[in-house]
Amino acid sequence: MNSISFMLVLAGVLLNAAAQLLLKAGTNSIGAFAFTAGNLVPVGIKVASNPFIVGGLGCYAVSVVVWIMALSRVEVSLAYPMLSIGYVVNAVAAWYLFGEALTAQRMIGIGTIIVGVFLVARS
Repeated sequence: MNSISFMLVLAGVLLNAAAQLLLKAGTNSIGAFAFTAGNLVPVGIKVASNPFIVGGLGCYAVSVVVWIMALSRVEVSLAYPMLSIGYVVNAVAAWYLFGEALTAQRMIGIGTIIVGVFLVARS
């Protein structure tokens, strides 16, 4: 994988991770909700007007374009496992930004993901 291909894959992964973090920040600011027939419009307006959620959806849109560009250059059997890096980024960022737990069991899982991505990348 050349440097441009790697940068496209990494950009796609990081944009996807950023989208998840922005969506989480948006739902944190809105609070827990359920879509029912009675609150569909008011909750829909809250969700659609939340800047974090709008930003997260924007990141998703850009990540799709970047990912398509990456797939045009890299085998999907190599590119797709790289998405697992997003799990690592999100776990650490959620711990830092939202105070989510980063337990020993999660750290073992993160280590396993890193080893797996390394092995796939070397193949």
